[in-house]
Amino acid sequence: MEKNAVFPKLNGLAHGGDYNPDQWLGYPDVFAQDIDAFKKAGINCVSLGIFSWASYEPREGEYHFEWLQHVMDTLYENGIYTILATPSGARPAWLDKKYPECMRVDAYGIRNHHGDRHNHCMSSKIFREKLNNINTLLAQRFANHPGLIMWHISNEMGGECFCPECIAKFQEWLKVKYHNDINELNHAWWTTFWSHKYSCFEEIEPPFWNGETSILGLNLDWKRFTSWNMTDCMNSEIAAVKAYNPDIPVTANLMNFFNGLDYREMAKDIDYVSWDSYPRFHNDWETFDDTMRELACSHALFRGLKPDRPFMLMECTPSLVNWQPYNKLKRPGVMRLQALQAIATGSDTVQYFQLRKSRGSFEQFHGAVIDHAGIDNRVFREIAQIGADLKKIAPVAGTHLKADVAILFDWDNRWAIQDMKGMIYDDKKYERVVIEGWKEFNRAGAEIDIISYNDDFSKYKVIYAPMLYIVRPEVAKALTEFVKNGGQLLCTYMTGYVNETLLAHLGGFPGEGLSDLFGVYSEELDTLFPSDRNHIKFADGTVCEVKDCCEVLKVKDAEILAAYTEDFYKDTPAVTVKKHGKGSAYYYAARVSAKDMVPIFEQMCKDAGVTLEKMPETITRHVRYGEEGTYHFYLNISNQSAEVCAVKGTDLLTGKAVSGNISLEPYGVAVVKAE
Repeated sequence: MEKNAVFPKLNGLAHGGDYNPDQWLGYPDVFAQDIDAFKKAGINCVSLGIFSWASYEPREGEYHFEWLQHVMDTLYENGIYTILATPSGARPAWLDKKYPECMRVDAYGIRNHHGDRHNHCMSSKIFREKLNNINTLLAQRFANHPGLIMWHISNEMGGECFCPECIAKFQEWLKVKYHNDINELNHAWWTTFWSHKYSCFEEIEPPFWNGETSILGLNLDWKRFTSWNMTDCMNSEIAAVKAYNPDIPVTANLMNFFNGLDYREMAKDIDYVSWDSYPRFHNDWETFDDTMRELACSHALFRGLKPDRPFMLMECTPSLVNWQPYNKLKRPGVMRLQALQAIATGSDTVQYFQLRKSRGSFEQFHGAVIDHAGIDNRVFREIAQIGADLKKIAPVAGTHLKADVAILFDWDNRWAIQDMKGMIYDDKKYERVVIEGWKEFNRAGAEIDIISYNDDFSKYKVIYAPMLYIVRPEVAKALTEFVKNGGQLLCTYMTGYVNETLLAHLGGFPGEGLSDLFGVYSEELDTLFPSDRNHIKFADGTVCEVKDCCEVLKVKDAEILAAYTEDFYKDTPAVTVKKHGKGSAYYYAARVSAKDMVPIFEQMCKDAGVTLEKMPETITRHVRYGEEGTYHFYLNISNQSAEVCAVKGTDLLTGKAVSGNISLEPYGVAVVKAE
């Protein structure tokens, strides 16, 4: 096991999930049955207390931790460790009744009622006081428990609050950002438009749905503030639990490409990134192959938030969920494939929601390791197999992946594009463009990181930066240096339109000097109706269909690779490249499918010296590297058998030496330690 493993005490990979024994305190035989089931399934850690505030403190100031003490002690005696959550994800009813200011106010200015989850105001002083009390008591009692291996901060944080406390805090946040200068803010937000100029910070309200929503800089800063405020609340929880044992790491479970919070900023303050993964397997709009590749893309997103260490698969369902429009069972073998794919792409854990099904309420029919009927079923047998598999591949814990290709994705840019008044008004498909690009690089045989505009570009040889709408001077400079140092860069339509406060760059797009880097400038942006089509044609005769948008380009000193074939801008450039020594800056002015961009992707990789390990169509490959070995994961993401050629080493799952071809059953996996 490598030194960067998430849980050194486990001497390998974590296998576990959310466990809610406080739901079963009136059923004393259940806990003993669960311990036995955990051992049979190879469960070595559980997450406790995620929604247990009312069990800890049923009435204000009356605390009951004896049940948790018993559970943690018994688990530890049986070789099972605890990830202990702070209970802020849902509050007891007494708190909201006595302190209604703890509940959020919605975007119409109406105070919520008690109920559901994450209905708390992040700014509320009384909420933070009560939260700090319960977290401090938990830490005092359990921070040095031998079975505790991690703190889990809250649960799936999200949402926003428009209460008076949040408004006042937002105004103070703006004062700091704009140096207590209302004129600076007015210029940054361009508030002379529609006579929306402010005379002082106290006049500023957040973007209520029945109020000011037309100032784009305000909308974006409100999202930034909300994310900062949630992170600030999270950090107050971290401080409380770390006060009694700073060596216990913390995590917070994140949610895929969640729109509401800037995960890049939140990740800076937690020790390990974890996320909750619920892909819609076996759906009727995409192939299973596409679902699995998109899931791998999501893993890459979270791996990239803290690239120096493994991430955690904190939640996935063993069988099905209960909250999607159609809740379909995972077919036999798919849960194992999903689990091993997570490890292949950089996770050190496979954890489930939930370990035992709730008997009542919202999640009573959500999938679980232990069913209402017990453990004599297909799902439990598959989980037990995964537990055995994870023990066999334990040496991969703490190892890492290497990528020469990166895709840029940032929440700031995403929020700005969503709110941009132009192009396709409702959905500009930024996330889809990122994800589809990742999938096609993956099909071509590359390993791809998803990185921030603030990350170190020099670690990579190829960068794809689609729809780089916001461009700050330092980002433009870094991209220019990347290309001039031999890097291969590809940008698209909508690059460099605005600065960080959403003021348009003057002097043409792309701004901040990127026009010189690409050797082009965008004269106009045309939006196509869903029924409209254009095409672009390359010099070799290849024709690609264009949907959604076309920029009308003027070339300064770039080479034209493809031109439009229709409309008034027929024969004008659509794809260009400008060489800078060994580096190249490619520009796609039109939206084509990611599949149609693959020849350019491959050319960039070739020119950069990136070796593409192309696999058979239904096989994906990932490699984890460590001081003790290199581990090749081969995953068959189809329900048909497949074969991989030229493999040499030892398959850790079978214990057999491999030299030559290996055959993978439907949804099958091989984990080969290279010789």
